[in-house]
Amino acid sequence: MAYTEERTQMSLLRRERQLRPDLLLVIPYLLLSALGLVMIYTASAPRLEEAGVSPTRELEQQAAFVLVGFAAFAIVSVINLSVVRPWVPALYVGSVVTLILVLSPLGSAVKGAQRWIQLGPIRFQPSEIAKLAVILGLAMLLSAAARPMKWDRVARAVLIVAVPAVLIFLQPDLGTMLTFGFIAGIMIFVAGATWRQMAALIVAGFVATVAVFQTGVIKTYQITRLTAFLDETSDVLNTQYNQFQSQIAIGTGGVFGKGLFNGTQTNLRFVPEQSSDFIFTAVGEQLGFAGSLFVLVMFGLIIWRVLVAAANARDRFGQLAATGVAALVGFHVFVNIGMTIRVMPVTGLPLPFMSSGGTVFVVMSVALGMAHSVWMRRSPLVGERTASD
Repeated sequence: MAYTEERTQMSLLRRERQLRPDLLLVIPYLLLSALGLVMIYTASAPRLEEAGVSPTRELEQQAAFVLVGFAAFAIVSVINLSVVRPWVPALYVGSVVTLILVLSPLGSAVKGAQRWIQLGPIRFQPSEIAKLAVILGLAMLLSAAARPMKWDRVARAVLIVAVPAVLIFLQPDLGTMLTFGFIAGIMIFVAGATWRQMAALIVAGFVATVAVFQTGVIKTYQITRLTAFLDETSDVLNTQYNQFQSQIAIGTGGVFGKGLFNGTQTNLRFVPEQSSDFIFTAVGEQLGFAGSLFVLVMFGLIIWRVLVAAANARDRFGQLAATGVAALVGFHVFVNIGMTIRVMPVTGLPLPFMSSGGTVFVVMSVALGMAHSVWMRRSPLVGERTASD
């Protein structure tokens, strides 16, 4: 009997050390990243060529970020998330400090929004890093919560989210602020909040939203931007121009699309910010319904595998961190694609792994690496959990 138990323990240890990757997570991540590069090139090349610069400039920049993101994903995947846990408070405080610096003279403004910090040739967006800090901060706080959760624990979780959310709102960046709220709601629920606590959070959120609108904290142009998609009679040449052109691009793609570089909306640059916020329109026009469905299936696989990682995590910290990553990716995908087909307002949230942008790609890759790390160290036996929490 002792010999059998020893062999079982050795088998479990051997499995722990192998750290086999989840190909159903890794392959969709790589495919979406590669497709994103192709779409960025097709969406940016005509504009850059007309401006007299190299048509591959934006592609080359994004390719560099993709390589950094791949490396970050691989490194984080092999790091046990429990090693990061003691550093979470420092990461959270550091992210809050950078968000404060964004609002100072050190911040860099683009198109009326002050969301970046310029460090020589590199410009990064601290609000993206704050997403990781909030996910890890909530996971650390909520993993120690009793079931049912006490009200003071819920209040502390709200405070963790509220501080960076307010700073991001001042940039202004409503889309990212809403992302924090969604992530917090999902993680608090999974951590064991009662229905009464969840109802209180929903009511508090509704009251806060009404107060913000009624007190004039949100500017008129922001309200118009958030509500324009609901008004079928609004001016398509102004408030709804982006979404109107986006609908045309996706609608004319048909079943299999017009082919690369054959999209009129893309080639003639009718869709603004197409290589970033509206990258999905390039997919819809050039690759049609088939290409769009492929993208949705790949994202579905990623979210599914991250949820599987959460369900099989060896401790509550890893479970909640992976849950936060699933909420992050899912919210971005839903809002971004919904924005392009006019069922959601224009909020500026990029499409993960496909939209151009260095900070967002690297941060999303790190987040996915965190979930992948949880999966590779999942419970060797069904129902097994460590007592670390």
